[in-house]
Amino acid sequence: MRSVRMTMSGTPRMLVMLTSVLIVGLASEGHAQVGDSGGVVNPNLASEDEMRRLPHLTDALVDGLIANRPFLSMSELHAYLSGSLSADQLTELYARLFVPINLNTASREEIRLVPSVGDRMAHEFEEYRPYRALAQFRREIGKYVDDDEVTKFERHVFVPIGLNTASDEAILSIPGVAARMLHEFKEYRPYRALEQFRREIGKYVDDDEVRRLERYVFVE
Repeated sequence: MRSVRMTMSGTPRMLVMLTSVLIVGLASEGHAQVGDSGGVVNPNLASEDEMRRLPHLTDALVDGLIANRPFLSMSELHAYLSGSLSADQLTELYARLFVPINLNTASREEIRLVPSVGDRMAHEFEEYRPYRALAQFRREIGKYVDDDEVTKFERHVFVPIGLNTASDEAILSIPGVAARMLHEFKEYRPYRALEQFRREIGKYVDDDEVRRLERYVFVE
């Protein structure tokens, strides 16, 4: 009987140890969940001067971008621009201006807006869902294209981060998040729901900015 009790009491400890190892492994892989922009401009954060230097953006289009942001999806941005620019112009522009897409939820149409992504590659993007980290995306898509091409794709995508477990590096990879906002993200842990995140972060930024930030996070 004693040996049974020891086995039963030891099992939970072993499970805890294995779970801890798994969590640490996922956390280490989860750094920088938003790709390096590589000079690709985010229309929700860019200045007027930055956007006026981009191809095909007239003064009127830039004024409209400023007035209508935040664009909470690439589809919203595309809907705004496609009425004024041709398909070829949009292709050139999206290599320089883009709203990062969520790798786990983006529609096929949104994925196809990523420069150099055709139907075959869009299928590969979808094939490996759900993504837990950009490292996973890099590894899987790297089976089909070289490292330079994967890096270009990463400039247009992100994997949402868990609000309660994300590393500082992962939080700081969210566009527009700096040290002060990093502190606020962590201050209210543990989050029990996104509504709590909206309420707490809404003390520091307006509703539009909360909605923009919310795209990059989830509550475990």
